[in-house]
Amino acid sequence: TEQSLSGICLMVRLYTVHNSQSHRLVWVGKDVNIVMEDLFKTVTSTVLSKCPHDVELFHKYIAPGQKGRLEQMLKKRFVTISYSEAVEILKQASQAFTFKPEWGCDLQTEHEKYLVKHCGEVPVFVINYPYDLKPFYMRDNEDGPQHTVAAVDLLVPGVGELCGGSLREERLSFLESRLQRYGKPTDARRWYLDLRKFGSVPHGGFGMGFERYLQYILGVDNIKDVIPFPRFSHSCLL
Repeated sequence: TEQSLSGICLMVRLYTVHNSQSHRLVWVGKDVNIVMEDLFKTVTSTVLSKCPHDVELFHKYIAPGQKGRLEQMLKKRFVTISYSEAVEILKQASQAFTFKPEWGCDLQTEHEKYLVKHCGEVPVFVINYPYDLKPFYMRDNEDGPQHTVAAVDLLVPGVGELCGGSLREERLSFLESRLQRYGKPTDARRWYLDLRKFGSVPHGGFGMGFERYLQYILGVDNIKDVIPFPRFSHSCLL
């Protein structure tokens, strides 16, 4: 029989009424991570229970033992490390990387996979990325010389980055300042700035790569093998 998952839409309260402009936002960021982890685990549990024959076909012929690894993953809490901690872990690694890990450089797939392995082959949240690595709408952490933003990536075994998200910058003056720093015209983004013009609330969001998710739960090495429409080098029919 054919099984499918219905669309998922989430709305959660990501603000408080506490008289604070700073540390309470830490909990907003944690809320985003909690929602991300719960969504990931809930969807995975649903797929394993609703589509057992399809999943077991892949696990039998392509990724033996993957079902057991997924079931163990569902029982564990995800690990959280900062970007700065991630860079230090990579610098101390005995493994030679193609791309040398340095603070201020984006994490490559080889780095992401190593971090997951280092943390025990469980999904890993990497938080607080350098200001200049992320889009202008991500919230400034105002953390001094390091200057990071409240961004998060979820890394999973065998794939690397699966989800990416952040707290959004709700302060109009910060958004305008950042656009000026990057030399981007504000006129083209006036519609976005106007969303903050009369006030906003701390809020965040994230996205998940669906093909990467399938790649992880099915144990498929090549992401092109989980794309629903055939696509290969020099050919994209749809």
